[in-house]
Amino acid sequence: MPPASPRIALLGFAIECNRFAPVSTREDFRDMRGNELLVEARKPAPAMMPDMPGFVTEMDRSGAWTPVPLRTAAAQPGGPVEQGYFRELMAEFEDGLRRRGPFDGVYVSSHGAALTTDSDDPDGDLYEAIRGIVGPDVPIIGTFDLHANVSRRMVDNISVFVGYRCNPHTDIRERGVEAAQHMRTLLGGVRTATAMVKIPLVAPQISLLTASGPYADVMSYGLSLVGGKVMNVSVMAGFSYSDSPKNGLTAIITTRDRDLALAQKLALDICSRAWDMRARFKRTMTALEEAVRMAVAVGNDPAQPPIILADVADNPGGGGRGNTVHLLRALKDAGARGVIFGVFNDPAVAAEAHRRGRGGAFRARFNSREQDAFSQAWECDVRVKALSDGRHVGRRGLARGMSCQMGPSALLDLDGISLVVITHRQQCLDPMQFEQFGLDPALARTIVVKSRGHFRAGFDGFVPAERTYEVDCPGLTSPNLATFPWSRLPRPVYPLDEHTTWTP
Repeated sequence: MPPASPRIALLGFAIECNRFAPVSTREDFRDMRGNELLVEARKPAPAMMPDMPGFVTEMDRSGAWTPVPLRTAAAQPGGPVEQGYFRELMAEFEDGLRRRGPFDGVYVSSHGAALTTDSDDPDGDLYEAIRGIVGPDVPIIGTFDLHANVSRRMVDNISVFVGYRCNPHTDIRERGVEAAQHMRTLLGGVRTATAMVKIPLVAPQISLLTASGPYADVMSYGLSLVGGKVMNVSVMAGFSYSDSPKNGLTAIITTRDRDLALAQKLALDICSRAWDMRARFKRTMTALEEAVRMAVAVGNDPAQPPIILADVADNPGGGGRGNTVHLLRALKDAGARGVIFGVFNDPAVAAEAHRRGRGGAFRARFNSREQDAFSQAWECDVRVKALSDGRHVGRRGLARGMSCQMGPSALLDLDGISLVVITHRQQCLDPMQFEQFGLDPALARTIVVKSRGHFRAGFDGFVPAERTYEVDCPGLTSPNLATFPWSRLPRPVYPLDEHTTWTP
C-alpha cells in the first residue's frame, strides 16, 4: 500500500549552457529555498518555470502528500556554471536529502544541458548523488527540456525521465503534471526500466520545431508508442552549443514492469527513423541584405503583409548576449520604417533612458560595458517614448501565466524603429514585452525578435510562419555550426561531418 501522505522532496537545477558564452555565476541564478519555493509554485502567476507548479498542483489535486521543498536554482541560458557555485548547490541538496529524509519520492525540475567550469555532466552528478542518498527503490522523477544533452548517468539514476514534447515549449506545465501522475503510479508499487539510445546527429537549433519538419515527425512517431507498458517516450534533440561529449539526439523510453528489452527496442526504432531522415535537419537562413530589403519594402508599402525577422544568432534563450547590433544597424542605415525591435539587452542604455525621462533625447552608446567579437559598440540618436520597470505577466506561448521581470526598461525611438531596451537579459518570446509600452504588434510592419524559436508561440497570432524569416547574422547562437571552434563534441557527427555513419 502507498503511504497515506507520501513525503516528496522537491528540488531543481536548470540552466542551458553554451560553452562559448561567458561563465554563469551565482548572480545569474534565481534561488528559492524551503517554503518560498512551495508558495511560489502555488501562485496563480508563479515566477518560475511551469514544471514545478504543474507537479505541485497535480499532487495537491490527486491526494494527500507531504511536500518537502529543498531548493531550486534556475538561470537564463549562459556559459558554463562556476564550479564553486555548483559545488555549494550540490552540498545543500545532499544535506537536505540526508537531514530531512527519509523520502517516499524525489521530484527534480531540470533542464538537462548544464555544464560547469569543471564538469561536462553536472546533471549526471546531481542524479547520481540523489540516488546514492535515497537508495535504489525510492522513485526519482525529473522533467527535462527537449534540448537536454543526456548522459547514461542521468538515465541510470532516474525512475521516469519526462522530456518536453513541444518546441516552442508550450507544454512545460503539462510535463510537470505528467511527472506527478507517474509519481502516484510509482508510489502504488509499479517499477520501471529506462533505456536510452543516442545517435551522432547534432542539428542546428532552428531545425528542431515540433509543428512541422523532421523533428516533428520523429516526435510524433515516438509519442504514438506511449501506452500499455510504455509510460513515457522522450526524444531529446540536444543543445549543440554545449559542445559536450553528451551531444547527440537521444531517445529515452520508460516502461512498466522493468521491461528493459521493450524500452531498448523502441529507443532503437525511434533513433533509426531519425537517422534515416537526417538530411532533412539541414536548414538555410535569409541573408542579412535580403532581410533588410524585405523590411524596407513592407515599411514602404502598406499593401504588403507584415513580416517577422528573427535574429537567431543572438538568442539569449541559447546563451546569446541579446545585444549584437548587426541587424539593428543595417535596418537603421537602410531607413526601414514601421519596425518594432526587441528585446535588446543593455542595462547602461536602459538606465540612461530612465535618467532622461519620457521625451528625453540622447545619443545612445550601445554595448559601452560589454564588447566582444559579436557585441560591438554602436552609437545612435534616440528619443525615449516610454519607460517601465519591466514587470509583467506573460500572455502567450512559453511565458503564458508566468511572472516575468525585464528590469528597468525603455522604449526608444530610432526614427522608424521602436526599440525595447532591457536590463535583465532574456529572449523575446511574448507580445507583452512590447505591449507594456503601449506598442501593438498587430500594427507593426516588421517585428524583429532576438530569439531562436520561442517567439513563434508568442507572435504567431500576428504574423504567420510563412512570413517569418531567420536572419543569417554572426553571434553566439548562429545556426552555422561550422563556424564554432568545437573541442568536446563527439566527432564525426552529422551534419558537421557529412559522411558520418551510424549502425543500430
